[in-house]
Amino acid sequence: MKNYSKYLPFGPQEINWGFYITTAGYTKIDIRQPYPLNTNHPDSHKFNWDSGRILEGYYLVFISKGQGIFESAQTESRTIQEGTCFLLFPGVWHRYKPDVDSGWEEYWVGFKGTYPNLLMENFDAGNPFIATGHNDNLLRLFQQLLEKIQQAAPGYHQIITGITLQILGLVKAAARYQHLNADHTHQLVEETRFLLRESIQNPDSIENIVKRLPAGYSKIRRDFKKITGQSPNQYLLNLKLDKAKELLADTNLTISEVSYQVGFESLFYFSKAFKMKNGVSPKAFRNMGR
Repeated sequence: MKNYSKYLPFGPQEINWGFYITTAGYTKIDIRQPYPLNTNHPDSHKFNWDSGRILEGYYLVFISKGQGIFESAQTESRTIQEGTCFLLFPGVWHRYKPDVDSGWEEYWVGFKGTYPNLLMENFDAGNPFIATGHNDNLLRLFQQLLEKIQQAAPGYHQIITGITLQILGLVKAAARYQHLNADHTHQLVEETRFLLRESIQNPDSIENIVKRLPAGYSKIRRDFKKITGQSPNQYLLNLKLDKAKELLADTNLTISEVSYQVGFESLFYFSKAFKMKNGVSPKAFRNMGR
């Protein structure tokens, strides 16, 4: 995924809805790359490590890869590991940054409204950290959120509010039940799902994709197939083809562009795999919806 951020306009209709999104995005910070990348952010959101910042709304930040440091007026300095979410509260000074030797990848969503004012009372500003781990559903929802914002179809403001509520529900469940660890095999499979979804656009071998996991590939493959009924390779292929269906239905990208977006290096192989799974070619599938 490419770096992306959007600051959304809102008016009486969004405010009256009681819950509206102000911003969302994704950023990848490489090793020793300066942080933050302030070029695409309004002045109200720019900050540096020395001064930190104070924001008006609520924000949820998910660190999907790498690690860094966070501190706020209500929390001491803390190391943030990948697979961690942290919350930002209105009026609370804070600052955070990735380690220069690891970088990180971050997803975020900002929101306001009368409903969030009630909803966020369920979270603790003095302990805003939630260990979600490599949660495939959380990653899927963040990616879906950003896609809906990029497409900007009529009524999308209310749709992305619903997605954000699902994100908050997942995070709250993780906060409440994070002391209950799943068995090692299911946890390993969940982390594998996460890494495969994360790599949809990156044409790389499965062996390289899962190197971050604490197990050899043969064990990962065996456990993954036992629980999901599919090999990691087949699961990744199905993820790519499902993503391609969404892009064909919801965007005006050419078929070649869709093939590239979902990580196929060959348009011929993409068309063949798509027809084998769906019974029709990508072109025919698109025409069916029009």
